[in-house]
Amino acid sequence: MRTEAIGKIGKKVKIAAGLFWADYGNLGAQVEELTEAGVDWIHLEMRDGRYMNFNAPRGGLDVLMGTRPHTDLEIEVQLQMVRPTFDLYRQLKDNGADLISLPIETTMENLMQDLTFIKDKLNLKTGVWGWQGLPVLFFEQYIPFVDIIEYESRARFWATEKGRTPHVLDDIMVTNLRRMHDMIVEAGREGAVDLMEDGGIGAANSHRFVEAGMTVGEYSSALLKGPDGQGPGGRFASGSGRITEAVRRLQEALLEAADRYRSGDGRLKA
Repeated sequence: MRTEAIGKIGKKVKIAAGLFWADYGNLGAQVEELTEAGVDWIHLEMRDGRYMNFNAPRGGLDVLMGTRPHTDLEIEVQLQMVRPTFDLYRQLKDNGADLISLPIETTMENLMQDLTFIKDKLNLKTGVWGWQGLPVLFFEQYIPFVDIIEYESRARFWATEKGRTPHVLDDIMVTNLRRMHDMIVEAGREGAVDLMEDGGIGAANSHRFVEAGMTVGEYSSALLKGPDGQGPGGRFASGSGRITEAVRRLQEALLEAADRYRSGDGRLKA
């Protein structure tokens, strides 16, 4: 029985726990620790190796299959691919995905048809996402058809600072999130569409995005690694308590921000 959170909008600001920085040698244990700590869903990024010239695939079906038995939370698969296919969507459903989020830039002219197939044929939740630099207006026409829209901040993928996110947060990202929030409100879907900021956020800066209308943040670096982490790249060791501690600290920050900026029915306070 799944614990549903995606597209369920309330006062609470939710945590989508990203697995990008997971210790894949201990994936099941880390997913269980995130689940027990109280995150709201699991966020998995799946790359085909061609998207953005990343060169190597990452986060494939094997990771989804390795995650599903260890959590009763919903699993989101954010596709970082060029022209994903109906056959892939079927495989994602068969292996336990609950939400498929499609890249606006590279799904191209198939995007609306693919969203329709995922929702109507597969009965899964749907989302669209894009990188900083994609015009905010591009999201507007999909709001009536999705459960979430996601905007990701720019990243310095070549950065190697131990335990730190490669993402950079510019002030325009806050402005962009507010514009997206206003588009959701104007479409009459404030109670049905989640709004996610992806990349670079943590306990110290999430309040800026909550004030702008964020209902869920994607958190990976903030939960799974730090400058003092003992694993590769500063990753936290499973069972050390560091992941649970990071979730608790983030929950406290989001609760404080929600009390300040969100009303009981999930709307932004005037």
